[in-house]
Amino acid sequence: MPFITTDDGTEIFYKDWGARGAQTIVFHHGWPLSADDWDNQLLFFRAKGFRVVAHDRRGHGRSGQPDTGNDMDTYAADVIALARALDLKDAIHVGHSTGGGEVARYVARAEPGRVSKAVLISAIPPVMVKSDTNPGGTPIEVFDGFRTALMANRSQFYLDVASGPFYNFNKPGVEPIQGLIDNWWRQGMMGGANAGYDCIKVFSETDLTEDLKQIDVPVLVIHSEDDQVVPYADAGPLAVKLLRNGTLKTYQGLPHGCMTTHPDLINADILAFIGKEAISPQAENAEPALA
Repeated sequence: MPFITTDDGTEIFYKDWGARGAQTIVFHHGWPLSADDWDNQLLFFRAKGFRVVAHDRRGHGRSGQPDTGNDMDTYAADVIALARALDLKDAIHVGHSTGGGEVARYVARAEPGRVSKAVLISAIPPVMVKSDTNPGGTPIEVFDGFRTALMANRSQFYLDVASGPFYNFNKPGVEPIQGLIDNWWRQGMMGGANAGYDCIKVFSETDLTEDLKQIDVPVLVIHSEDDQVVPYADAGPLAVKLLRNGTLKTYQGLPHGCMTTHPDLINADILAFIGKEAISPQAENAEPALA
C-alpha cells in the first residue's frame, strides 16, 4: 500500500488513481472515517478521466496512530507533505465535514501553484462551538457528550452516529441503509481511539475564519438545511461570506453525509464547478427522496 512519511515519522496512507497528467481532485474525509468514505466519488471521477487522490488522515484508517499531531495545523501540514510527494499542481481539493476544515486550512497555506479550486461539503468552517463571538454555534456540552460516549463505548457510539443523525436515518420516513451504517462503523473502528477522541476538539473548536478570508481560489460550498451534525445556519452561509470567491449551493432534505446518500447530485455539482457539465437541475433547493 502507498504511504508517505511525515517529518515526525507518521505514515500517511493514500490512494492515487488515474492518469498522472490528468486534472487532479484530492478528497479529504470527515471524522472519524477514512479515504474509503469517498469510494463513489473516486470511481466516478476516475471514470471521467480525472486523477483522484484520497488519504487517511493521521490517526484514521490505515495511517499511523501517533499520540501527537491530532490538530488542524498538523493535518494541513500532512497534506502539504502529500502534495509535495505527489507533485500535485493546480489540484481541486474537496473536503467533507472535518475534511472541509482541513481543506480550508491547507488551501490557505498551500504552496503557490498547488491549488486551483476547492469544494466544502457539509463542512465545519467557520467554527462550530458556541461562544460570545459565535452565538449561533453548538453548545460545548454537546461535544463533551461525544467524548463521554466515545470513552464509554466507542463501538456503540459510532453505531449510534451512523444509524442516526449522520445520514438522517433517525428521521421519520427515512429508511436506514445497513450497508452505509456498517461501512461507517468499520471505517471509524479502523482508526485510533485517541485520534477519534482528540479530533472532537479539532472539529468543534478550531476557528477557520482567518483561513477562509485568505483563500483566493474559487470555492464551492455545499450544505443542506437538514444537516443534523453541522447545522446549516452556522456553517455554509457564514463560510461563503468570508470567502473572496465563494458560491453557496443549498439543499433541503439531504443529510450530513450527503455525498454518500446522494452521490448523483453532489457529483454533478462538483463536476459543474470544475467546468465539465451543467449543475443537475434537481440540485438547487431540491427535496430528493431520502430512502
